[in-house]
Amino acid sequence: MKDRKYNIKALLIATSMSILMIVLVFYGSRKLQNFDAALITYLFGTVFAFFGIVYRYSVWLQRPPTWIYFKRGISYLFTGKVFSHFWFASKESIENIAFQKFIYPRGKYRWMAHFMIAIGCTSAFLITIPLTFGWIHFSMAPNSISVYEAHFFGFKVMDFELDSIIAFLTFHALNWSSYLVIFGSLYYLRRRLTNPGLIATQTFEGDLLPLILLIAISATGLGLTYSYQFMKGFAFDFLAVLHAVTVIMFLIWIPFGKFFHIIQRPAQIGAHIYKKQGMKMGMAVCEHTGEAFTTSLHIKDLKTVTKELGFNFDRPDGTSHLDLSPEGKRSRLAQAHLKARQEGGNLFG
Repeated sequence: MKDRKYNIKALLIATSMSILMIVLVFYGSRKLQNFDAALITYLFGTVFAFFGIVYRYSVWLQRPPTWIYFKRGISYLFTGKVFSHFWFASKESIENIAFQKFIYPRGKYRWMAHFMIAIGCTSAFLITIPLTFGWIHFSMAPNSISVYEAHFFGFKVMDFELDSIIAFLTFHALNWSSYLVIFGSLYYLRRRLTNPGLIATQTFEGDLLPLILLIAISATGLGLTYSYQFMKGFAFDFLAVLHAVTVIMFLIWIPFGKFFHIIQRPAQIGAHIYKKQGMKMGMAVCEHTGEAFTTSLHIKDLKTVTKELGFNFDRPDGTSHLDLSPEGKRSRLAQAHLKARQEGGNLFG
């Protein structure tokens, strides 16, 4: 019943947010005046992906461990030394989300490939979503055949000559994103096809398909550019359909596959704030080893969460098994086994 309650709640949240998105598309495109009807399939795919992401994220947040991290992270972010917390969160966002610093210890080339995929995908989303929603559109300047105007939510933000550097970079922005994604994905695909350890543990659905999808989307997108620029539109219709299919598969895959970690990654900043604040509040010392092993805040919340999940680790004397470090738990367990065997009169049976 509890899971069902959570799912209904998540369903209502996801439905409400999706309706809000559709409303924003309608009014952001000036009542569909700036909406490109050729992108309608991409719009449906994006709305479906958004619904799935919000639904799964809502379910994920309602899990007791996740919720307590989230609740405390938000609480600490907006209380106490607010500017210090925001500075820490901004620094973490730049280092671990923008520059993917957490990957660097695993290897320079792995970091470079991951960084290219991250930047390529992020830039592609930032370009394609506003274009699909009609929030950004381009038009010829009045009384001119060589000047383009860029509009955001119907308001002019800039203009540029068609033969300018700005025009070249703007109209080929998705191509640069595609190259980054292809180079990064090929590196990881090569590792997954040649590394014995990865071959032994990976699955097609979880490890190979995401990379294949990223390469297919980028390659078909580049194919569209090469078709109309260098091949006089040869196979353009076929490539357009193929590109749409791969993009929609990718969008559908985001909420339910490996790509969902992209959505979860920013939440780790809250966990880092939680850990930092916990260290300031004091460390928990294992009663068996006499050494600090985590924060007192974490142990306190762990006791609350485990009881909420139906597990009670309290001892008769009022203390808890959770006050022990992992090493302390293993040692106490070994002592209990030894005592039970001694009392049973058989040490080796």
